[in-house]
Amino acid sequence: MGEEKRWRVPPAQVALKCAAAVVVAGLAVLSGSDRQLLLLAAVAAIGLAALAARDLIAPVRVAADPDGLTVVTGYAGRRRVPWSEVAAIRVDERRRLLLHTRLLEIETADDLYLFSAFDLGADVHDAADDLYRIRARTDH
Repeated sequence: MGEEKRWRVPPAQVALKCAAAVVVAGLAVLSGSDRQLLLLAAVAAIGLAALAARDLIAPVRVAADPDGLTVVTGYAGRRRVPWSEVAAIRVDERRRLLLHTRLLEIETADDLYLFSAFDLGADVHDAADDLYRIRARTDH
């Protein structure tokens, strides 16, 4: 049996999103007669709740084993990708002004899957290295 590895959203991050949704919903309730504040807070609370729900429904964003990958697609769907269909695994780094972003890219012939360190609960370089290692053990 070969190596299996999973990358998931950290539970603390999920808890923070849930707490933020509750706090913002509380602001909506406390907004009283201010309809603009009520609408803004309600939309923000719904958005945060939707993000938290996704993290609870599909916490594992990427899983790898000797046969291939399972990746989250769309809101909370999953797709199994055999290693033979993986065209590339790379880290995309960009610097703009004061922002520095890093994304793990998993490319197939027809899709590109992007995952941040927040999605993986790990540094994207470490995740890429693990994926390279697992894939190399399956190449014949």
